[in-house]
Amino acid sequence: MTLVALSASYGAGGSVIGPAVAERLDVPFVDRAIPLAVADRLNVSYDEAAAHDDHVSTGWLERVLRGFMGADTGAPAPLPADTVSSEDFRRVTEEVLLQQAATGSGVLLGRGSVVLLREDPRALRVRLDGPPERRIEQAMQLDPGLDREAAERALHQFDRTHAAYLQQFYGVDIRDSTLYHLVLDSTCLELHACVEIIAEAARSERLAPPDRSRNGPRR
Repeated sequence: MTLVALSASYGAGGSVIGPAVAERLDVPFVDRAIPLAVADRLNVSYDEAAAHDDHVSTGWLERVLRGFMGADTGAPAPLPADTVSSEDFRRVTEEVLLQQAATGSGVLLGRGSVVLLREDPRALRVRLDGPPERRIEQAMQLDPGLDREAAERALHQFDRTHAAYLQQFYGVDIRDSTLYHLVLDSTCLELHACVEIIAEAARSERLAPPDRSRNGPRR
């Protein structure tokens, strides 16, 4: 059985590499299933949950996080009364991730999976990243309808949102290399090469045990 937790910055190609790795390993890719399952458990719109996407600048996660981070300043702000709380979102997302992880196989993209599965010796934890300018270029290549201004705006919003998610819920820095077994510049390497590297690493039986000197997820 093979389990991969994948973290990808905007424009790093996670939405392409993730499904390709899952297909290469013949395991489920559960990125799209996560927001839908969370939406079902929290009784919110499926369309709203599914709107979170690497090529959409204002998805559900962005709107939820704005509630506690503040859209511009980063200052805490209360969630609207008719909105599920950030703690509800975190809790249910974790339940969905752990339910899939319990099967011992799958490729999990984002949602703090690299932190949540940090203590799981079966999980290969991978980070896809690259210089901002190259990620903007790659985002436009992957989505021909995306112009530079929109790509730059999306990069700023999603990079900040994803970093805030890990910091707020788990107290970790997304840039901390010890979170990952493998860090790839997917703007330099061909995407298909990244797929092969990750798939080969995932089959390894020599994954290092968790770093016990650091704190695990904050619960």
